[in-house]
Amino acid sequence: MATAVSSPAPTLIGSVQRAMRLLEAVAAHADGAPAKQLAREAGLPLPTAYHLLRTLTHEGYLRRDQGVFVFGPAAERLTSSGAEQNRRSKIGDVLAHWRDAIGVPVYFAVYRDGEVEVVDIADNPGSPAVEEWADFRQTAHAHAIGQCLLSQLDEEHRREHLDRYPAQSITPYTVQDGGTLMRRLERTGRMQPVVEQQEYALGTVCAAVPITVGTTAATLAISLPLHQRGRLLPAVRELQSELGRKLATLAFSISI
Repeated sequence: MATAVSSPAPTLIGSVQRAMRLLEAVAAHADGAPAKQLAREAGLPLPTAYHLLRTLTHEGYLRRDQGVFVFGPAAERLTSSGAEQNRRSKIGDVLAHWRDAIGVPVYFAVYRDGEVEVVDIADNPGSPAVEEWADFRQTAHAHAIGQCLLSQLDEEHRREHLDRYPAQSITPYTVQDGGTLMRRLERTGRMQPVVEQQEYALGTVCAAVPITVGTTAATLAISLPLHQRGRLLPAVRELQSELGRKLATLAFSISI
């Protein structure tokens, strides 16, 4: 005798799928939508939709506002995280393009909330990036990235940074004191490339190109082994010539 096959009970996966359909329906309405409309658009019975909407609201993924459902703080956090990952992915693609086209490691950094922040680096085994053996945030005076970012600040903010992170010897070639660095930065044009040789890492030369968007200082930088220093300035010029084509992507990413 054949055994009767009962209808499968609702599974956790099925519930998740139905909840996702509801969230997709909510996403289609910038000003929110009522439960009946969301149930209809998600293809769900109204009692099931009510149950899931209550659960999603309790967990913070939705909130009810004047009879309609809109995204809650938990969903907004997921959305902002995804947007950030997408922007970072685009930055990585841009840097990888220049790494391959110019044949050098490429760095992208910003000066945010009083700190040097290296956002992304593109390198490969044949052209490795400089190893961060001393914290980039505390050694801005010693590397092209930091010097370029500081060169875009006014004197007051430069001094404030150096008060927190005093200039000190990193290698025999590092600027020895804040006064010397301040004079060097004054001589550097606000939007001129910065070049340093072995100030941060022995056997390495670096250059950084300034980028200013609004009030935020940013920079693109490259590095080469000392024996290839003859390539440094031509590579910088090539990077500058390419920069205009990708500036929108980098400018957008500064808001990360």
